[in-house]
Amino acid sequence: MEKVIVSASKKYEILIDEGILDNVGKHVSRCCSASKVLLVSDTNVFPLYGERVISSLEDSGLETIYYVITAGESSKNSESLFELIDVLADNEFTRFDVIVALGGGVVGDLAGFCASIYLRGIKFFQVPTTLLAAVDSSVGGKTAIDIAQGKNLVGSFYQPSGVFFDPQALSTLPDEVYADGMAEVIKYGVILDGELFSQLEACGDHIGVEQIKRCIEIKRDVVEKDEFEGGMRKLLNFGHTFGHATEKVSGYSVSHGRAVSMGMRIIAKACYELGSCSFDDYSRLCALLDKFSLEPIAAFKGEALADAMLFDKKREGDSISLVLMDAIGKCRVEKMSVFEAVKILYLGS
Repeated sequence: MEKVIVSASKKYEILIDEGILDNVGKHVSRCCSASKVLLVSDTNVFPLYGERVISSLEDSGLETIYYVITAGESSKNSESLFELIDVLADNEFTRFDVIVALGGGVVGDLAGFCASIYLRGIKFFQVPTTLLAAVDSSVGGKTAIDIAQGKNLVGSFYQPSGVFFDPQALSTLPDEVYADGMAEVIKYGVILDGELFSQLEACGDHIGVEQIKRCIEIKRDVVEKDEFEGGMRKLLNFGHTFGHATEKVSGYSVSHGRAVSMGMRIIAKACYELGSCSFDDYSRLCALLDKFSLEPIAAFKGEALADAMLFDKKREGDSISLVLMDAIGKCRVEKMSVFEAVKILYLGS
């Protein structure tokens, strides 16, 4: 078993272990005194792992109710949120009871936000089943839902009470879902760890537990220094401003990881054109994205992306913070006018 300790506003463990899906109940019981659990999952994940996790919870003496959403970003909305809240209230959940999120980033974001506001906050646990959720969305306490104006515009910072990841779950992922997670893995290498980036260049078409743990450690280190995204944590948004805009313009038909990979390409190209990074580093990034099946997608019109970018949650009045690339393993956050950000978008497109 691998363990990463996060010491943010709440201290908790991230456990990585094959077969941990059959021991979720034991770890939840060890971390809290709940008597009831609401297991939140989706229509892709629940048929694969739902019964195993329910059995584990019930074997640990936890009364378990489950709620299954339709898989996909379209379920990360206010309707699903209030349905979850109704389930909690109808089943008389108290502040001592918990939510367990079993699935990818959509399930984790929705369940986590629900936990943060029900009874002004109850404990929740993340059980990620995708690579993207394991290395990124389950760690660090960002929870949110989408609204018509944009992605993740309603949410909270709310740390989980534990994260339990079973690497065996990756074996059931479709190739395109695995590739989504690799976009975030590559991001970590670009922003803060050139050695990780080199390992990704040298490995096969799948990464190991060592690289997964390293990504989690990078995010842990950033979150501990800047939990509420006042400075350093903004580095984690590399590629995300234009990525989120791409998701919105596509009506969320483009997945998060693929959209972020496009955002990284745009930023890297613009940085090369501006003389911030070398052509070699820009080319290495593009080649690594290609290697993990994150090839360029059909471009959307720059004007539409620019309009969508105006609703980015990192915007401050007439300015916005973009993460710029200086080299593999070295990026920086630069606050600029929205007009300048639009110029970078067109330069990199």
